Amino acid sequence: MADDVHVEFCGEWFPVAEDEVFEIGREGHLEVDDNPYLHRKFLTIARYDGIWWLSNVGKRLTATISDKTGGLQAWLSPGSRLPLVFSQTSVVFTAGPTTYEVGVHVAQPAFRQEWSADDPDGATTIGPVTLTVSQRALVVALAEPMLRRDGTGLSSIPSSAKAAERLGWPITKFNRKLDNVCDKLDKAGIAGLRGGAGKLATNRKARLVEHAVGSHLVTHADLAMLDTTVAADD
Repeated sequence: MADDVHVEFCGEWFPVAEDEVFEIGREGHLEVDDNPYLHRKFLTIARYDGIWWLSNVGKRLTATISDKTGGLQAWLSPGSRLPLVFSQTSVVFTAGPTTYEVGVHVAQPAFRQEWSADDPDGATTIGPVTLTVSQRALVVALAEPMLRRDGTGLSSIPSSAKAAERLGWPITKFNRKLDNVCDKLDKAGIAGLRGGAGKLATNRKARLVEHAVGSHLVTHADLAMLDTTVAADD
């Protein structure tokens, strides 16, 4: 069981020992970054009662957890934990201006997933949410750095002004459509998108990007939208 679980970040692989609590953060077994917005100890991986668990031991940050297909996704808030039951789990989180992705690989998962020969990577978009052309373009503009990472494991989320400029939209149009997209996903049951008093828009945008990329709501192929002018459609 010594090689049962490995953590991957930026092309580096870290084995998780069965008798240890593997720590992820500014410090620990995986030192992600010296980003001051990142907790010193943010996530842990440990085995309890025969099951591997991923726990959020931070106080402010959340993480978006998804399986290889993007069809199953969870929001890991501070103080929460989830069992690692799939062979490959993607863990995406944002600290300040930077978004990170960590992969957790389990050699003997509790559940086995199978993919269609027509879609071996699980790249088919899954979920009940249908976006209009302009709504999809907005999400792609925000997710562009993450979609272009090419395996680096980290990216940044552009400001609303930068994303609006990328689309050739006035900021008022961008903000209105951002509200529309977040409201649509919130009604579909996606947590962490509804703004409120005292909540920063950056947090909402980060959660939107994490969900959209993790669930394959937008993919690398959608980047072509940014090369054309997207008119209003709603």
